[in-house]
Amino acid sequence: MISSQKWACPWSFVATIVSVFGLISIVHLFLFPVVPSFDTLSARKAQYSCLPINGSTEGGTLGNVKIQPRIDLDSQFPADLHNAVVYRGAPWKAKTGRWLSGCDSIAEEVNVTEVIGSLNCKDDCSGQGVCNHELGQCRCFHGFTGEGCLERQQLTCNYPSSPELPYGKWVVSICPAYCDTTRAMCFCGEGTKYPNRPVAEQCGFHINSPSEPDGPRLTNWTKPDFDNIFATNTSKPGWCNVDPADAYASKVKFKEDCDCKYDGLWGRFCEVPVSCTCINQCSGHGHCRGGFCQCDRGWYGVDCSVPSVLSTLREWPRWLRPAAIEVPTDMKLSGTLRNLNAFVGKKRPLVYIYDLPPEFNSLLLEGRHFKLECVNRIYDDRNSTIWTDMLYGSQMALYESLLASPHRTLNGEEADFFFVPVLDSCIITRADDAPHLSMQDHRGLRSSLTLEFYKRAYEHIIVKYPYWNSSSGKDHIWFFSWDEGACYAPKEIWNSMMLVHWGNTNSKHKHSTTAYWADNWNGISSERRGNHPCFDPDKDLVLPAWKYPDANALGKNFWARPYEKRKTLFYFNGNLGPAYAHGRPEDTYSMGIRQKLAAEFGSSPNKEGKLGRQHEEGVIVTPLRSENYHEDLASSLFCGVFPGDGWSGRMEDSILQGCIPVVIQDGIYLPYENMLNYESFAVRINEDDIPNLIKILRSFNETEVRFKLANVQKIWQRFLYRDSVLLEAERQKIAHGSTADWAGALSQLSEDDVFATFLEVLHYKLHNDPWRQQLDHRKRDYGLPRECLTRSL
Repeated sequence: MISSQKWACPWSFVATIVSVFGLISIVHLFLFPVVPSFDTLSARKAQYSCLPINGSTEGGTLGNVKIQPRIDLDSQFPADLHNAVVYRGAPWKAKTGRWLSGCDSIAEEVNVTEVIGSLNCKDDCSGQGVCNHELGQCRCFHGFTGEGCLERQQLTCNYPSSPELPYGKWVVSICPAYCDTTRAMCFCGEGTKYPNRPVAEQCGFHINSPSEPDGPRLTNWTKPDFDNIFATNTSKPGWCNVDPADAYASKVKFKEDCDCKYDGLWGRFCEVPVSCTCINQCSGHGHCRGGFCQCDRGWYGVDCSVPSVLSTLREWPRWLRPAAIEVPTDMKLSGTLRNLNAFVGKKRPLVYIYDLPPEFNSLLLEGRHFKLECVNRIYDDRNSTIWTDMLYGSQMALYESLLASPHRTLNGEEADFFFVPVLDSCIITRADDAPHLSMQDHRGLRSSLTLEFYKRAYEHIIVKYPYWNSSSGKDHIWFFSWDEGACYAPKEIWNSMMLVHWGNTNSKHKHSTTAYWADNWNGISSERRGNHPCFDPDKDLVLPAWKYPDANALGKNFWARPYEKRKTLFYFNGNLGPAYAHGRPEDTYSMGIRQKLAAEFGSSPNKEGKLGRQHEEGVIVTPLRSENYHEDLASSLFCGVFPGDGWSGRMEDSILQGCIPVVIQDGIYLPYENMLNYESFAVRINEDDIPNLIKILRSFNETEVRFKLANVQKIWQRFLYRDSVLLEAERQKIAHGSTADWAGALSQLSEDDVFATFLEVLHYKLHNDPWRQQLDHRKRDYGLPRECLTRSL
């Protein structure tokens, strides 16, 4: 055994029998006093700090262990008038808050054996993939497949042609130029001045003028615009021959619809190579190639964060340190590499993260055709972080935090939960633009295609891993980020915990609620989907959407603006449907809720020049985009939270600027609503009561309004993905030696964020989900008081 903080030599085949003996000798001579013995590390400690609720109130001993008096959670943590129990500043539902207050905060470390893999892959993946040293399997880059990544793929850019559509049906990657078949991406190609310049989307096709004033300009996908791509006319050269310096100096003209869309390139003409976006930016142990981490030797995983026996201990990630290492006897004698056991102290809950094949994550990032799709950040020409407005970036943020968390474990036998990382946000944003993601069998429905990805991931883990069957998947976690949440989850995985942004229980809105046809799931057969609802509050969790870290709003403390400075009674700014210019044309948009609100309280004229029937001063309901949106929210007491196409990000907007959310969407849960006590900081109004909205809000007295505002100001950080942002801040500081404004602003915050809240919910569920009574958990060391275990078990 050896301490990870004392030894920095790599495990490799050049290690000799003599050196191994020497290392073991050094450990026993010098490190034994500070490193526990193997027996100590493998023993299950009995930890009792309180008795069951029906036990003796007196102290005593159990064997050689001193027993402290029991804790009466009900009396020690009473509920307030709204039946909430506060834990770490948040008003939780009483049962949850009491358990967290009495048990979560006093959890102790447990000893976990982490297995460091040594399995090799065929042909070392031929330089075209990353070897998973736990399974001995290759994770191949785009365009390559097979056991050793030796087989080449042909990923076409265009769908099959027809007389009507000679370039195939519409697709973002439709290509009139050179197609890179390893990625299904379009470039200028040989014979042009800039052969590696992308030719993406409308750039290569004629654009039709709008058919009506202010109408959209539509691309004619049947008519390529070769002159615009390849022409060498000096006054108006084609896109592939435009010199950037001439263009920036306005010496030449070029088609405005051409743009630099692919990741890893910057500038109007993609002339500047920059960092692309990868999960955790490969953790400093690899190179990000378009979205796929090409790991250094000795490292693997989607973000290159998992060490193999070929790695260097001093470079191990923090979630694996400090570690004591056991050197197997036969490895010591033969010098042959074997799996190593690393002994690490951790707090539960412990989460095992599947290293899925890259088709479920890395390839979707590597092959995306628009750099902003499904990610929370990109990089500019100085490789500085630019945070995106992509609401679906929450999926990436949570994934990165889990991968870098001290709650992560490589030991599935010790894990309390299993996270299955399918990046559905990247699947569904790419469903229309990648011919090799064929939707031929899905009738154009992105929902159906996404269901198929989840089912394939399920089939993979039940074949390759032994963990699903022990609980029928109930301890597994899946993230469904898109508008209809887990409505289109395959029936095989419904037992699991679903992380969603759309908590539709289907108690009122029983079918697909989105107005966007491609996300409709009504037509998916019950043989594939089953008959489950979209959300089950007994097992699932709604998480906040991604909101970029606004240093300006944070610096001005909009979230903390007091009651006296919030002059607007009610505020909503957003699309209000077909009655307004540029409004969504579908009557089903927002399930009609925004339209009903506007008809009653609209503060801007609709197409007929009319205001809402009950319009009054201090009530703002407008589709006109605000130039000071965050400040407008921070100047309001109550802010509207309504659906869009399924979920919207209005709950996050409201909370992050300290405004009391007014929720109108019957039977649909908001973030943490099955865990937090919403009566303490929010208002829920039935859809039928929309005409009475302002009367209801005015019925709250000043004391109640101040109470709700104070609670919003206590919990707002739980709607911020601060952990993921600070991970990026740390990476940037290492790279550039400086801290950005957003990093400085967020580093000053200290309350629990989204990730901390998620872990608290998992810890509560670990000991309070009824199904766990059927599992043999008592033999495990949970690092918790006896009462906290026996209340549910």
